[in-house]
Amino acid sequence: MMKKIIPKRIRPLLVETYIRFTGLTYRIYRLIYMFIWRGSKYTCPFCGHSFHKFLPIGFKFKVLKEKKIVGGGYRKNAICPFCSSSDRERLVYIFLKSNNLLKPRMRIFHVAPERNLQKKISEAGMEYFSAGLSNSLANIRMDIQNIKFPSNYFDAIICIHVLEHIVHDEKAMRELYRVLKPEGWAILQVPYSPIMENTFENPLITGPKEREKVFGQADHVRIYGRDYQKRLQSVGFSVKQEKADVNSIKNFALNPDEIIFFCHK
Repeated sequence: MMKKIIPKRIRPLLVETYIRFTGLTYRIYRLIYMFIWRGSKYTCPFCGHSFHKFLPIGFKFKVLKEKKIVGGGYRKNAICPFCSSSDRERLVYIFLKSNNLLKPRMRIFHVAPERNLQKKISEAGMEYFSAGLSNSLANIRMDIQNIKFPSNYFDAIICIHVLEHIVHDEKAMRELYRVLKPEGWAILQVPYSPIMENTFENPLITGPKEREKVFGQADHVRIYGRDYQKRLQSVGFSVKQEKADVNSIKNFALNPDEIIFFCHK
């Protein structure tokens, strides 16, 4: 309809106006949230702003509630009203800081990078690489089932909520293990069900609506169970399950149930 009614010379102006308007609207909403929710209950470790409440996020599909998916589903106090950092992004950053894991001259591989985490890592004086297929923040277009780097290349890898999107996740895990240096570390986060012993996947489920119903998200291809750690270990990783301390959970609005899957080669 737009092509038939609106002259070609005017269409770019309309698109530019729309982008500017929506950007302005977002900034206005953000200022409103900052004013209404100002307080000191929660602090964002990225932007330093404090609020009595954060924004909610997540889907409310039945399967997410039934399987008690950790790191998925609807969550209150999850998104910072100022910088839009997520609870899982803050969790990883707090873990990195608390354990002094970011050091100058490290070579780090960040898969499907999160904006705030990417900024902090980039500022830490490291050799930083980010990759993804559709992530606009990634500086390298790459499928992690076929990583275009030599073996034993990276000192560290961060991959947050990516593997649940990949059909052949074992192949991706093997590639991540291959490019990690001996003694290197990796943080490989996924949403998972603590009440499911085994991961559930079905390659016949391909439609977005069916995946929403079965896996809890249109682009997810499985629900990881308690065997996720074993799946990582099967490709060579040694894995420790770590959690944030009580004060960090309280102060930075972290998910108290979420585990850090901290891996070494």
